[in-house]
Amino acid sequence: VSKSPKMAIALLRIGALLLMQFHCYTVTMGYTAKSPGPCDIFASGGTPCVAAHSTVRALFGAYVGALYQVMRKKDGSMKDITVLAGGYADSKAQDDFCSSSDCIIHRIYDQSPQANHLDIAPPGGAHRAKDAPVNATADRLIIGGHPVYSAFFEGGMGYRRDNTTGIATGDAAETVYMVTSGKHYNNRCCFDYGNAETDNLDDGAGTMEAVYFGNAKGGLNHGGAGKGPWIMADMENALWGANVVKSNEEPILHDFVTAMVKGDTGAPPGHWAIKGGDAQAGSLKVYWDGERAPRYAPMKKQGAIILGIGGDNSDHAIGTFYEGAMVRGYSTDETDNAVQANIVAASYGK
Repeated sequence: VSKSPKMAIALLRIGALLLMQFHCYTVTMGYTAKSPGPCDIFASGGTPCVAAHSTVRALFGAYVGALYQVMRKKDGSMKDITVLAGGYADSKAQDDFCSSSDCIIHRIYDQSPQANHLDIAPPGGAHRAKDAPVNATADRLIIGGHPVYSAFFEGGMGYRRDNTTGIATGDAAETVYMVTSGKHYNNRCCFDYGNAETDNLDDGAGTMEAVYFGNAKGGLNHGGAGKGPWIMADMENALWGANVVKSNEEPILHDFVTAMVKGDTGAPPGHWAIKGGDAQAGSLKVYWDGERAPRYAPMKKQGAIILGIGGDNSDHAIGTFYEGAMVRGYSTDETDNAVQANIVAASYGK
C-alpha cells in the first residue's frame, strides 16, 4: 500500500468519482441501495440474473421500478405497479386504480437490466389464438406483512417474450427458479416458467428448459411417485423428473414452493438438476442431480421466455406465480442455499 499523501488523495478522488457514477447509474436505471435480493445473491456467485419477474417484491435489493402493469377493462387505461420502500408491491395503488373496474395484468416487467418484459402470449402450435391475461386481483396474499397480488393462472392464460436479450441458447448453462403455490395446480400442460422456443412451436427434444409445477403424469408427462404435485423440467416433448420416464420423484407438499431447475453445459450424457423446498422455512432438497435423458444432450435451447404455458403455447394448466428468475450459468449449491434463505426471509403468507 502506498504511503504517499498524493497517491492517497488521488485514490480517494477516484473512489468518489466511481461512487458518483454508480449513484447516477442506479438512479437512472431505477435502482437504489437496499438490502440484497435473490438476484444480488446470484450475481455475487458469478451467475447473474438475465430475467427477473415478480408481482410481489423486488428481486434486486436496489430495485425501485415497476413490477407489473395493470389494465382497466372498462377503458383500457394502464398503470404501473411499483415497489414500496421495503421492496414489496404497492398493492394499494392497484386497489385504487381498479376500484371502479376489473383489471388484468397486462405486462410483468423484467427487473434485470436486460428488459425481458413478459406480455400476453401470442398464438402457438398448440393453441392458435392469443392467450388470456390473468385477473389482477384474483389472488391476494400477505408477504412480509404487506398485502400483494399474485399472477393467478386459471387455464387459457399465459405470458411470453420471444425476442430476448441474455437468455441461454444452445447448450449454454442456466439456472431457473420460481416461487409458486403448492395448493393451486392441475395435471394439464404446462405451468412452466423458463426457456422456450422462439417460434411458439414444438421444435423437438432439448429446445426448452423451463421449471414446471403440477401433477401431470402419463404419456409425455413423467410424473413421479404418488399423486404429486412435483417439480419437473419441461425440456420439450416431455416433462422430466429424472433421466428416465419412471422417476419416482417425491411429491413436494407445501403451501408455498420454491422450485428450481438447473441445466449444465456439456457433451452427452449431459448434466442437470432439480431442487425444491418450502418457501416459508428450511433449505432446498435435491430431487435430481445427474445425467440428462437420451436425446437431450447437448441441448438446443432457443432463448424465449414463457410463463404459465408450454413452449408451443399449450395453455391448459393452472398455477400461481409469485416470483422467478433466469440466471446465466449453473449456480453453486452455496448460492442456491442463500437464495432459498432470502425467499424464506421474505415471509410468504406472513
